[in-house]
Amino acid sequence: MAQDPRGVAPLRQLRNVRALDEGRFVFEAMLSGWADQQSSRGLAERTIGSRELVIRRFEEFAGRYPWEWSPGDLEDYTTQAKSRQRPATPSTIRGYHSIIRLFCDYLTDPRYRWVADCEERFGSAPQQVCHEWNTLAHLVDYEGRPQRRALTYDEIEQFFTVADRRVETILQRGRKGALAALRDSQIFKMIYAYGLRRAEAVGLDVADLRPNGVAPRFGRFGAVDVRWGKGAQGSGPRRRSVLTIPELDWITEGLAQWIDHARPRFTAGSAGPLWLTERGTRVSLRYIDLRFAQLRDEAELPSELSVHALRHTYVTNLIEWGYAEKFVQDQVGHAYASTTAIYTSVGDDFKNRMINRALSRIYGGPHAEDSRP
Repeated sequence: MAQDPRGVAPLRQLRNVRALDEGRFVFEAMLSGWADQQSSRGLAERTIGSRELVIRRFEEFAGRYPWEWSPGDLEDYTTQAKSRQRPATPSTIRGYHSIIRLFCDYLTDPRYRWVADCEERFGSAPQQVCHEWNTLAHLVDYEGRPQRRALTYDEIEQFFTVADRRVETILQRGRKGALAALRDSQIFKMIYAYGLRRAEAVGLDVADLRPNGVAPRFGRFGAVDVRWGKGAQGSGPRRRSVLTIPELDWITEGLAQWIDHARPRFTAGSAGPLWLTERGTRVSLRYIDLRFAQLRDEAELPSELSVHALRHTYVTNLIEWGYAEKFVQDQVGHAYASTTAIYTSVGDDFKNRMINRALSRIYGGPHAEDSRP
């Protein structure tokens, strides 16, 4: 299709096209043009699709097309999202506002001529319906659920005890499933020992386990090459290398047991996915969630704890053990130190050690906490 001298495709201008349902036709063309713009910026298809879904839901709620939207439509939509049976969280609402704002920015950009086209066709033009008085401001660093936290040392030990005991119970009863139970235990131990996200753990291949020349004592398990890290701003997966740390060196023995003895029972190949099912396929995210919930309940731990709590625990423990914040940030793949900070919920022992060090530094003596100014 030939390009207009101003750089806008005739399909986007829609000046000479008349459809049976003109409003729907123009709206679909708007979404298509916005998708092209985002794709040109390098955003992932999944991100583009999820944004389009938000716009479609907003259009359906408003009952009008973008050239008829007003700030009041956004305010009504926000109120509805907050008042439903399961109210949307502040971060979710902010996400809605951000996406709608971006779409309106695209429509009102004169380089795409939607304002002129809509005025000519419908007698009204798109406007920016999001402004500082009707959108949710980002006032705090962390808006996640308060229940999301790190496990205590007792809780993490209790969880892994239940996971290991499950393997022994199946063996004692002579039932099938012991290898799968061993796999499940090792998956969760690895998620904790390397601070992985679920998708990062599921996406691992055997080849992603690598030695670390600086720490030869860990052998072939000195580092994990994470290839499916969480992207930012719609980009593709981000890669990082997570090093094995001495405090959690027990993970190397479990990985060796799985790779050398258990995994070959699922497949004859030495390469490919690290965590396999009995059918030889990669373990799914849904399976990880369901199995964690089952083990958590058997361990009688709080129901609000999720798989992601193991990652929180990893970050918290590394801080408690004295690792530098930059090292922790790199290990878990956070772009900003502030993101790592919201994962941290250090325990009372760590806090007391810090207080004692400060008291000793200021007042001196081995029993500084008893000193008086």
